Amino acid sequence: MNSDKIKKGLARTPHRGLLYAAGVSKKNINKPFIGIASSFSDLVPGHINMRDLERQIEKGIHSGGGQAFVFGVPAVCDGIAMGHSGMQYSLPSRDLIADCVETVAAAHQLDGLVLLSNCDKITPGMLIAAARLNIPAIIVTAGPMLDGICKHQKLTMIKGSFEAVGKYRAGMINENELLEMEENSCPSAGSCQGLYTANTMACLTEVIGMSLPQCGTAAAVSALKRRIAFDSGLQIVNLAENNIKPSDIITRASLRNAIICDLAMGGSTNSFLHILAIANAGGIDVTLKDFEELSGKIKQIVKLDPSAAPTMTDLHNAGGITAVLKTLYNNIPELTNTTGVSGLSIEELIKDAWVDTELIHNVTNPVTQKPGLGILYGNIASGGCVTKISGIDESCYEFEGTAKPFDSEEAAMEALEKDEIKAGDVIVIRYEGPKGGPGMREMLAPTSLLVGKGLGTSAALITDGRFSGGTRGICIGHICPEAADGGVIALIEEGDKIKIDINKRRLDLLVDEHILEERRKKLKPFTPKHTSGYLAKYARSVQDASHGAIV
Repeated sequence: MNSDKIKKGLARTPHRGLLYAAGVSKKNINKPFIGIASSFSDLVPGHINMRDLERQIEKGIHSGGGQAFVFGVPAVCDGIAMGHSGMQYSLPSRDLIADCVETVAAAHQLDGLVLLSNCDKITPGMLIAAARLNIPAIIVTAGPMLDGICKHQKLTMIKGSFEAVGKYRAGMINENELLEMEENSCPSAGSCQGLYTANTMACLTEVIGMSLPQCGTAAAVSALKRRIAFDSGLQIVNLAENNIKPSDIITRASLRNAIICDLAMGGSTNSFLHILAIANAGGIDVTLKDFEELSGKIKQIVKLDPSAAPTMTDLHNAGGITAVLKTLYNNIPELTNTTGVSGLSIEELIKDAWVDTELIHNVTNPVTQKPGLGILYGNIASGGCVTKISGIDESCYEFEGTAKPFDSEEAAMEALEKDEIKAGDVIVIRYEGPKGGPGMREMLAPTSLLVGKGLGTSAALITDGRFSGGTRGICIGHICPEAADGGVIALIEEGDKIKIDINKRRLDLLVDEHILEERRKKLKPFTPKHTSGYLAKYARSVQDASHGAIV
């Protein structure tokens, strides 16, 4: 065992003395040492129930014959960090979390890890750490929150708050209605209810095989989630004793399975960044070309909030991820029979699975003929960009509009709030990329305001920043090269025409090349926004979005 390096032999007398000081008994000193990397936080609604889950995991580890150690890692709530400078820290926190887990696990020579996660960047950060360390590991995602209810109206965090602000500003609801929605949209612990980034990554973690069955959709406040936490504690000891590592589970095949399910469900566009980063951490050959290839073969079979009314509760009740896998497995030859931390292969998992075909459509009768997500290219995005096709009305698949460029999210929000954005406009938000932001902020506030004001099908938004998984409308993000690297997005001027063609996967600025060259000569070099602190370090080392914004 790894832990023998800190507990075996005469020279480790001081180490054992310190372990006894930590409360390890002589009976347990020779058992597998299992870390519980917990992202518990009173600040993050998706994580406030983790103290109970830590306890369940710990019980499982000790019941299985291991010795548990809980340690903490940071957690950022993207909803609370949204719309101000705090969002600059969200994506960088992914790599900070990976570094924290790696540091604690390697410094103390742990034999295995249970990674207790939930919200947006925490789950991919922990997957990156697992791939780097390559010691036995299981992810436990803490689960989605219950649906909000207000006067018999189903609410989610996005529709009950961000989009409600737009409705209020447009005069569609009054202040009392806004306050009622605000108070009732988030009724329990858990990740926000729709297929946003947190729940997308929880589902994909289950697809990859790094969490136990049903973990991705089981509600945060359910007894099932507590049982899954306990069983994960039991199973990690088994994995440690049999030396089953993340490299046995996180493979090219399992990551491609995750991409297929992501496309079929229309998950968050952030999954592109995270899957690429996980592949990089594991030395696995998965690139943007895999997304391109598979997007041409996959049709969307599930449509959830924010693109439709059903939530994660509905997906769980319809059979969850096992049902999605069963629906795809017999119809999509690219989906391969991998095995996860449960020890079960996909074929074994889906054998007796129940599928509610009202929500999870057959491949022959998809929700739409398009995949849920798409990659676009063009002169604005020679390195690629992404869009959530499932969130775009089919009448808007071809859209040509007039550019309204802004050099920050705040400037765009000010224009939106002053009603300066009209039908036919294309909002361009730039210098918000991984380097330029820095940190590639999510643009949920402006996209939600657009939808709330009734402009979701008549105006568009493009950015070198990111979108929340809760975004819907004609929105395109991750534009590469970003403005800070001198990309064409930096050359766009007010009044330029921009064409978006979802069917042809194109994003183009309709300006002659010689005019763009003249503009390029006048473009001033980018000046970093931060010269000290974590964000300055991040900006110096981060790569572009098409490579996962890895550092």
